[in-house]
Amino acid sequence: MSIDFEIPAEAKAIRARVRQWVEDECRPAEQKLKDGADYRTVLAELRAKARAQGLWLPFIPKEHGGMGLGPLANALVQMELGQSHLGALSMNSQGPDDATMLTLLAHGTEFQKEKFLKPLLNGEKRVCYSMTEKAAGADATGMRTTAVKDGNENYVLNGEKWFSSAASAADIAVVMARTDPDAPRHRQFSTFIVELPNPGYIIKRDIKTMAIEGPLSQVMGGGHSEIEIRDLVVPAENLLGGEGNGFAMGQHRLAYGRLRHGMHNVAMAQRALDLATAHVTSRETFGKPLYQRQAVQFMLAECASELYMARLMLLHIAYKAEKGLDLRQENSIAKVFLAHMVHKVVDTAIQLHGALGYSQDTPLASWYTHIRSQRLVDGPDEVHRWTVGRNVIKAYQAHGTTASAAGGDLI
Repeated sequence: MSIDFEIPAEAKAIRARVRQWVEDECRPAEQKLKDGADYRTVLAELRAKARAQGLWLPFIPKEHGGMGLGPLANALVQMELGQSHLGALSMNSQGPDDATMLTLLAHGTEFQKEKFLKPLLNGEKRVCYSMTEKAAGADATGMRTTAVKDGNENYVLNGEKWFSSAASAADIAVVMARTDPDAPRHRQFSTFIVELPNPGYIIKRDIKTMAIEGPLSQVMGGGHSEIEIRDLVVPAENLLGGEGNGFAMGQHRLAYGRLRHGMHNVAMAQRALDLATAHVTSRETFGKPLYQRQAVQFMLAECASELYMARLMLLHIAYKAEKGLDLRQENSIAKVFLAHMVHKVVDTAIQLHGALGYSQDTPLASWYTHIRSQRLVDGPDEVHRWTVGRNVIKAYQAHGTTASAAGGDLI
């Protein structure tokens, strides 16, 4: 008997459809934008086509207007969508909206689903997630934004937020704040839905980063905002998931975000390797085709190996998700690995392109400046390695072997 790596026919079929969609629709739309076409018009046309073809919200159940894909099929789809910066947007599968939609779907009241979730699912509005703070950094339990009950009707929030991705493009903000400083550490926080614009939710600036930005970066939701929250009044009916549940919901939300980042990293790395291979097979140096040089072949081999390992990680995690198994250890391992993998592959692709790769005549330079963030977002490398290392020790203490914390359930 052998381990079955066969992907179900229906999952293969939807992957093929999405792959063709990206090739036939998303990449040409990218070119339209480069040629000066209006972004909102291009995206609206792209989304209308996607919905007409049933390519909409791959991770959302069918009864809520989505494709109802399970973890494996969604992983395969996301690994295609990431090959174009319009891919996820075209199917309303972009971050940070996607994970927040799932949170609202799982924890929202009927009122909240009708008022806030429905327009997100329809692609009429966008949402941002305000959790991170300067003072807290990677420790979400260190946040200082407060929410105080004002009678029975409202909460009043005060504090600051940092790196609230897509806030400048959002119509709704989901904000985490401390509601009970005397509760156990992970029960002190609650989550609130805020309609934007709001005088109490002040976008001070979009933080400049090392990433190369284009004229459409902010309108596409690529910015990261610094927020001042000053006497922000939130109706009690906008409390999401009940008091004290903010931290748990946030961690569940981030878990999906880490996987989506990883899936898109695989897609970007694959496209980078394709670009590099196309380049070396069309170039000649010192009287010899570039691709015939052993050093070049070694570089391509290393990239292929990294991608192979990355795909196996994601497929195993998708398998565990399909079975309802605990995947936290694998998720942290993969999050770190995939962030380094995409950096290595894109960096190698730049090297193989020579000066052309360093220029902005290919997308590689822009990707390179953006992907450095992958080692920071949704928990920096060090936090995940710390968690993984602690689990290795716990496994040994419990079982006399570290196998269960190192993929040992595979063999």
